[in-house]
Amino acid sequence: MTLTSRQLARAVAHIEKGDWREAHDIVQRDEASSLSCWAHGIVHLMEGDIPNARYWYCEAKRDFPAKPDIAAETRALRAAIHER
Repeated sequence: MTLTSRQLARAVAHIEKGDWREAHDIVQRDEASSLSCWAHGIVHLMEGDIPNARYWYCEAKRDFPAKPDIAAETRALRAAIHER
């Protein structure tokens, strides 16, 4: 199932509130789209599960940041969702 832009934006809103569990519940439903995979990677960064975050960044076809900045990644993800 590919998430809609609205569903992804809802996941991002949870990420911005620091609620990675709710965001994870949303993004784990879509393991195919690059934006969902990127969001999934950010969620695992928040959780502190770096190996899993790296996996999801790879699935999203994104370079894993040398110094992960969750806020910056989230802003970039939100912008990408709006460009979709």
